[in-house]
Amino acid sequence: MRKPFVAGNWKMHGSKASIESLVKGLNEQANQVQNVDIAVCPPAIYIDFVQANLSADNIAVGAQNVAEEPVQGAFTGETSVEMAKDLNCAYIILGHSERRAIYGETDAQIAEKTKVVLEAGLTPILCVGETLDERESGVMEKVIADQLDAVIKVVGIDAFEKIVIAYEPVWAIGTGKTASPEQAQEVHAFIRDKLARLNRSIAEKVIIQYGGSVKPDNAAELFAQADIDGGLIGGASLNADDFMAICKAASA
Repeated sequence: MRKPFVAGNWKMHGSKASIESLVKGLNEQANQVQNVDIAVCPPAIYIDFVQANLSADNIAVGAQNVAEEPVQGAFTGETSVEMAKDLNCAYIILGHSERRAIYGETDAQIAEKTKVVLEAGLTPILCVGETLDERESGVMEKVIADQLDAVIKVVGIDAFEKIVIAYEPVWAIGTGKTASPEQAQEVHAFIRDKLARLNRSIAEKVIIQYGGSVKPDNAAELFAQADIDGGLIGGASLNADDFMAICKAASA
């Protein structure tokens, strides 16, 4: 039985004041959630501040991205995986659609970052997903397969025992639109089946989150689907009540 995993992606949001208030709310409610892995991923500049204020022992901290380069060096503006590890990050989000679309990260780069994160002993949250045009033109499965194949080529299928996958339909991120539970389940099943063709045991174990405008009022129905193992939460993770409600839905 896979243990649900809910992670909050705070994106480029927050100040010391707002984060202190948010973390206070998480601390107060965290003990109400059982049998769910939980993480929050603040902007890199606030990771240490979050760690200093977070007292809930069932909430881990992650980063939203790391550099492709495995070691520190002359890479202005970048954050190395060892820096994230030094700040006790457990997870690293990789390949988010915003990194792909806005900053031009390629499947090959994301695969290399996945390798770097795994070698550092941290857990990648590997984001895959299609745009609306790709879905409507019938290439959704190929796009997602290519994204996964790039990583498999670099780290191998066995490494997916230590990788979390987050399926994010790009058209449902920050738009208020949400894939129906049936649409989401269909893609999650496709991902698990693709991995199962290479290693069924690992495919059965891999956590596949859904990331696409998950809110307290739709979380339970999404998480009830057979192959949806939690969520990568954007906007709703900036509100402690909403985020904890989603975590509780995952534990139901």
